Amino acid sequence: MSASSSPRDDLSLLSRLERLDASTVSDADKSLRVLPAAIRLVSAGSRLLGRAVTANARDDLLSVLGALREGGPGDVLVVAAGGSQHAVAGELFAGEAARRGMAGIVIDGFCRDTARLKRMALPVYARGATPRAASALVVPEVNVPVLLGTVLVNPGDILLGDDDGIVVATEAELAAAIDRAEVIQATEDALWSSMAEGVCLFDKLNFDEHVKNVRAGRASSLSFDV
Repeated sequence: MSASSSPRDDLSLLSRLERLDASTVSDADKSLRVLPAAIRLVSAGSRLLGRAVTANARDDLLSVLGALREGGPGDVLVVAAGGSQHAVAGELFAGEAARRGMAGIVIDGFCRDTARLKRMALPVYARGATPRAASALVVPEVNVPVLLGTVLVNPGDILLGDDDGIVVATEAELAAAIDRAEVIQATEDALWSSMAEGVCLFDKLNFDEHVKNVRAGRASSLSFDV
């Protein structure tokens, strides 16, 4: 949390984010970081929202355990596995994260015990699964900036995720984007309701005008009229 923010401000921001889709927030500010698309939910239908506690795992479990021990309510365990082909988390780590009230686990690498992970309420993201566990021999490196693919995640960053993927941003970045994100989501909800009632999408979209402007080389943007 920034020095200029109060706990009430932070709670308000997170409460507003809880009602938004990852795609909506990404649309509101296309410069926001998005984690690699290969990092997917183990169990579809979950939502993720919390602050990063990071582990630079380097194909080892000790950093993951170290970060897990630092985690608390609302935190997300974010693991950079360093290209490991071993699992760096499974049912026991996820169970402890849930016991601590953490918001989820995100792994740039592999997990295991997916049958049980799929039955848990805790959202877990990973690139895939393997039964083979990593070693536990490397000195822990916890709460440091980590790379997930080419995306930098810093301790304390906010992660918002759903079935589409995960947006990562600072509190200030999200505070700047959230008003626009709420407008976008309200617009899309209204359009969806209109189409459910039989209204054609193109009756609400400036498609013809926009294409005409694009062909003429004029500045233009695709927009909806609700």
